[in-house]
Amino acid sequence: MRDEPHSDVFFVLFCGGAQAYYSRMRSVLVLIGIGLLLLESGGTIRSVRMPEVVASAATITTSSEPKARVDFDTQLKPIFQSKCMPCHFSGGQMYDRLPFDKPATIRKLGTRLFTRIKEENDRRLIEDFLTQSP
Repeated sequence: MRDEPHSDVFFVLFCGGAQAYYSRMRSVLVLIGIGLLLLESGGTIRSVRMPEVVASAATITTSSEPKARVDFDTQLKPIFQSKCMPCHFSGGQMYDRLPFDKPATIRKLGTRLFTRIKEENDRRLIEDFLTQSP
């Protein structure tokens, strides 16, 4: 059996004291933290190119040509009629809950409409409609 005083002496001689022990433990924890961060990022270091990001943001904000306003009745309603009729139009079984002939319903659903709308031009029109003020 070991005496308590002998184990304290062993600890101080072997580890160099409590401060050294805590310093080593802190180093181990830092290394574990760095390892976890590398594991989370996929083990790759990605370079960030801020000047390009800033330049592209400046290009977006300085666009002088405003987008044309999307008209619901002439541009969007025909899309919905071709994809969502008869269910979401007058007389359809879904009309009471989700009437697609009303702009408010389209604004409420947002991009969840894209489960049925697959064409990029149609999606772009809907996105433009959603971003414009009512």
